[in-house]
Amino acid sequence: MSLSDPIGDMIARVKNAQARNHKKVELPSSNFKSKIADILKNEGFIKDCKVISENNKNILLLELKYHSGNPVISAFERVSKPGRRIFSSADGLPKINNGLGIAIVSTPKGVMTDVDARKQRVGGEIICKVF
Repeated sequence: MSLSDPIGDMIARVKNAQARNHKKVELPSSNFKSKIADILKNEGFIKDCKVISENNKNILLLELKYHSGNPVISAFERVSKPGRRIFSSADGLPKINNGLGIAIVSTPKGVMTDVDARKQRVGGEIICKVF
């Protein structure tokens, strides 16, 4: 099965799992998805992320985080889609929820948060926003 938007699929799986209060989510792994998961872990939106190899296929296992029964991720939205790519300069990167959320940006220096991209003065494709 071929997915036209694997990042959109990742976002949908996380949202669906949180709607049902699941503790973990399994999804097909890729380097790009694991970098996004690492950013979510470092920013405190998920507990842990691991890459597991099963039957010659890598699976990304995300351990979701809840605070007093509610998911820590209140909104997880795709910004740049396959049909419409959204790029921004370092100065034009959006502030998500007045700095309470993050935008995940794919830059020439790698995948990073909007705050890191502003510090390093690099722009790129805005992948998604999380708050």
